[in-house]
Amino acid sequence: MIDTATAQDRCQQLLEAARKAGADGADAVCRAESSEGVSVRLGRLEDVERSEGEEIGLRVFVGKRSASVHTSDFGSDAFRSLAERAVAMARLAPEDPYAGLAPRDQLAATAESHASLDLNDCGSEPSPESLRTRALAVEDAARAIAGVTNSEGGGASFGRSVVALATSEGFAGSYEGTSHALSASVIAGEGAGMERDSASRMCRHEADLPDPEEIGQLAGERAVARLRPGKMPSRQLPVVFDRRVSSSLIGHLLGAMSAAAAARRATFLLDRIEEQIFPPAIRIEELPHKPRGLRSRPFDGEGVATRKRMLVEDGRLTGWLTNVAAANQLGLPLTGHAARGGGGAPGIAPSNIEMAAGEASREQLIADITDGVLVTHLMGQGVNEITGDYSRGANGFRIVKGEIAEPVSEFTIAGNLLDMFGALSAADDLESWRAINVPSLRIDGMTIAGDAG
Repeated sequence: MIDTATAQDRCQQLLEAARKAGADGADAVCRAESSEGVSVRLGRLEDVERSEGEEIGLRVFVGKRSASVHTSDFGSDAFRSLAERAVAMARLAPEDPYAGLAPRDQLAATAESHASLDLNDCGSEPSPESLRTRALAVEDAARAIAGVTNSEGGGASFGRSVVALATSEGFAGSYEGTSHALSASVIAGEGAGMERDSASRMCRHEADLPDPEEIGQLAGERAVARLRPGKMPSRQLPVVFDRRVSSSLIGHLLGAMSAAAAARRATFLLDRIEEQIFPPAIRIEELPHKPRGLRSRPFDGEGVATRKRMLVEDGRLTGWLTNVAAANQLGLPLTGHAARGGGGAPGIAPSNIEMAAGEASREQLIADITDGVLVTHLMGQGVNEITGDYSRGANGFRIVKGEIAEPVSEFTIAGNLLDMFGALSAADDLESWRAINVPSLRIDGMTIAGDAG
């Protein structure tokens, strides 16, 4: 796979081709990825996969008109042809008064070292034999749990990625990263009473990966705990979102904080920036420079510097997340949230997110709940981004007199995200290995649609 220097050189070559083709401005992003994974099932090797891919994308501007193209052909003739085609397309495109490149004074310092992010596990590429050993160990541990009757497999993988970006405004930057992952999915019970569950972990460095036995045991225990589920009554009850799923609630918040959504008036947070929508104790922070973070990055998809930022402080939203187009349209500053794939215009996405832990344990959080539910699984995508109305299928465990009781399944939880955020309280069980890290959350008064009886 190519290194960062090669990726950066390709970006510069493509920018030069765009300039010669008549572009007034351009940016180029080069991406390369390689991955290798081994999966096993019932103690036998099931699949070995290895993939490598490289592509480069070019966005050109002719006045206020723009076009984007991408290719995996890196020859000089291919670059020239690609640039000429992009410029021809841009000349036929409609004008966009808001699109453009990030100005020079907003660009990240290209000379800055990115070593402090520690994203690259140098020299630690596991062999296929090592991956197979890990995959077998994680599945064996899951199958060893009493009550586990079958397996959907265990897996281990390793990946490496390179990203380089260059713009005609003078930005040039690149970084690379690695990933190690383990997973297991198993089945407990027999016949119509079968239940499945899983566990997984991904990290940048092999040293941060838990023992395969730990992941496998967790998968097995989760599956067995779901056996013989009951039904939930239809009524309003307190709901506790386990930390396995609580991050999804904050994911809805982050999507609604996109300035692009605000420009389309397609977010339930319109006119609510700087308004207190959470209880005062809630704080949500973005950490783009978190060492070994899964979404750490030194610059965004337009070359703008990323920075640590409070997204919610004392329960209040601090501002929109912007890229160049959305910032220009709404008259907002750039915040370093442009997200870029191989082709097309930049979108908007955050980096690592962490909600501050609460002061009460999860046990204390549910201690006064006479009748409620702990949600461990969510299904469906029933969220209206404009109104904030929320309705999703769920599985989990009944809470009875302050204790976690029997498993329950096939019910729906519903509410409105603004009401839910306002009634939210956090436990102290925060974990910090995910891209979005959120403790268990309690929300009172949600509507449960379950067994009519």
